[in-house]
Amino acid sequence: MDLAPVLRAEALKVLTLRSLCGTLLALFAFTTAFSALAGVSDTSDPDFDPLFMALSGVMPGQIAAVAFGAVVVSGEYQGNGIRLTLAAVPQRGRWFAAKLAVVAVPVLAVGLVTALAALLAARAGLGAAADGLTAGEQARGVAGCGIYLTLMALFAAGLTTLFRSGVATLSTLIPFILVVSFVIGDTAGSGADFLPDRAGQIVLYQTHEGTLGPWSGLAVTALWAAAALLAGLWRLRRRDA
Repeated sequence: MDLAPVLRAEALKVLTLRSLCGTLLALFAFTTAFSALAGVSDTSDPDFDPLFMALSGVMPGQIAAVAFGAVVVSGEYQGNGIRLTLAAVPQRGRWFAAKLAVVAVPVLAVGLVTALAALLAARAGLGAAADGLTAGEQARGVAGCGIYLTLMALFAAGLTTLFRSGVATLSTLIPFILVVSFVIGDTAGSGADFLPDRAGQIVLYQTHEGTLGPWSGLAVTALWAAAALLAGLWRLRRRDA
């Protein structure tokens, strides 16, 4: 089977599930709302970074991106639906590529719109405190935010294929992002920059002192996502559906 009909079939699965569309709406709503709240918070901290403050809503918002990536894949493993899917599309690599496309494209599109909305909402509250941001820094923050959310969604999709369970993926990633990463970051110093979430978030800062820069940080997150996807593909190819 050609890739185009497989893509259409996978896209229909996403569009016809309200929960998935709701997850993307939550990504937009939570990220924008928390960024807007951050914009009206106190900015007297000497370490205040206006770009990160404006895009800080991505911290809670990324949970929705992770959930989207996990749920899109995990739906195949409910009731052994993966057997029907692979009976229709025996080329497992082709099906997996189509599944990843319907994860990445919506998250990237929504992520870019969300990042722009969050930046504008926060800047309205920050006022003169954000005047030092250049157009290039803001464009980099918006683009980087969209790419980061996409990579985290793909990371979750790869882990879900490996674990064959969305619950296992969310039970692993969400506590890691919300708790473990911060604990490790407080003790590991600059080594924490190589964690999948913290590396990608460097692009959200106006300035960052550390080994990695904005784009090299995203590259590290991309490597984590690629490793998870390769592990998931290996599991998909080796295990009978």
